Amino acid sequence: MVKVYAPASIGNINVGFDLLGIAISPISGKLLGDCVSIKMSKKFKITCSGCFSDELPSDLKKNIVWKCWILFSKIIKKDISVSINLEKNMPIGSGLGSSACSIVASLVAMNILFGTPLSSKEILCLMGQLEGEISGSIHYDNVAPCYLGGLQLIIHKKDIISQSIPSFKKWFWIIAWPGTKVSTELSRSLLPNVYSRSICIEHSRNLSSFVHASYTNQSNLAANCMKDLIAEPYRKKILPKFLEAKKLAMNLGALSCGISGSGPTFFSVCQDITKANNIAMWLSKNYLDNDRGFVDICRVDTVGARKIR
Repeated sequence: MVKVYAPASIGNINVGFDLLGIAISPISGKLLGDCVSIKMSKKFKITCSGCFSDELPSDLKKNIVWKCWILFSKIIKKDISVSINLEKNMPIGSGLGSSACSIVASLVAMNILFGTPLSSKEILCLMGQLEGEISGSIHYDNVAPCYLGGLQLIIHKKDIISQSIPSFKKWFWIIAWPGTKVSTELSRSLLPNVYSRSICIEHSRNLSSFVHASYTNQSNLAANCMKDLIAEPYRKKILPKFLEAKKLAMNLGALSCGISGSGPTFFSVCQDITKANNIAMWLSKNYLDNDRGFVDICRVDTVGARKIR
């Protein structure tokens, strides 16, 4: 049996809409992500477990693991029965790369079981393709960091899909999922088709400055550039607690705050563990809507998807 873990990720990071994504892991040591186990079997079977397995579709052919297997087996041209279990530990529609976790863990596990017939680039292309089927468009800002780890800049030019850029080791990433869902398709539909010239210029300035600051280890400059001019102005209206959380987190010492991916997860960044704990405590009391919600203090996951059995 092969078992693979794929970590959660924060897409966009305010300044890089569809262009930046970062893999994260809680400092508590818990696995914030999905696991997929696969083994040879006499009969094809897919099972689901985990605390969020009840959110998965009952129709097997709508399960993303099924879609991963159909595509993968078609490419390697082998009709072999396998038994697959998806341990769904990530809430669907959370903005933490839930679908990416399932896709990445599935394809990496399948590739390992069959002796890695697909290269890293080939398998990443498949991940983007499958992610596009769920969200309506191909984007790599969750699957790339989930698969490769670290902070990924999505390039998608010629034969290069993404490349790792330096991340700040002292940063703590505090995430708060309120326990509710936001559809990626709905969230994307809120965005305008046209942006003003001034917004485009400012967005380009912030993104290029953030990348420059990352390479030159200027954490304050990087944090000051983490402004979301593309999505936050339009998505905040469906996140009623977001503006209050942002104001309070900044008052408590956050360097930056934003919407993780399509939402509704809130994230903030700080360099001090005491401040991180204070922000996490406030979010636990004020941002969560139900008992399923959670708050975690994280570091960057530099490994990405990995075999754990």
